[in-house]
Amino acid sequence: MTFAAQILTLYPEMFPGPLGISLAGRALGEGKWSCDPIQIRDFATDKHKSVDDTPAGGGAGMVLRADVLARAVDHARAAAPDLPVLAMTPRGKPMTQERIRALARGAGVTILCGRFEGFDERLFDARPIEQVSMGDIILSGGEIGAFMLLDACIRLLPGVMGAPSSGVEESFESGLLEYPHYTRPQEWEGRTIPEVLRSGDHAKIAAWRKQRAEDDTRLRRPDLWERYRNARD
Repeated sequence: MTFAAQILTLYPEMFPGPLGISLAGRALGEGKWSCDPIQIRDFATDKHKSVDDTPAGGGAGMVLRADVLARAVDHARAAAPDLPVLAMTPRGKPMTQERIRALARGAGVTILCGRFEGFDERLFDARPIEQVSMGDIILSGGEIGAFMLLDACIRLLPGVMGAPSSGVEESFESGLLEYPHYTRPQEWEGRTIPEVLRSGDHAKIAAWRKQRAEDDTRLRRPDLWERYRNARD
């Protein structure tokens, strides 16, 4: 089954962009996923193809219009009714690896990319759209967030990564950050690979990796550590 990606954007020429190379690009060429960028301006009705207007109540910037976006969303939903619609916005719920895995198991996703000051809130009252954020940062538009979301999904599709186990022992998969990695040369600038990793004792190696994952998560991401501890209790 092909994972279908519909992207509602003011800049369809950005896609597939970086998703057209490396693992994602090869998977696109092999038909494991499809990329369908849709120009939002095509759903404007005035001669200037206007998609935005000044914010109600005053303020800087422009706001994307609900009527234009709703027509674009309705078009995408009619073309692929089984796909969830996600809007890229810093006001959305933070994306998680668990949600990415759920999306990757499905038929695909429709992504609505914001611009300017964001969306007219009435759009979300009127249409079933999941608002998501890719991090506590502000981007110039939702397209970069869409690249991140799609790349995270595509790499999990069957046959995309070389080994099925490649995506198992990674950060967030077990609720922890991943343990650190090392490779040759054994010594570099006076620093050596930890002895336990050269021991050949798989039980000790597994224990070391688990301990490092826990230690690094506790020190670097106390929010993840608390959730991990609560899940174990």
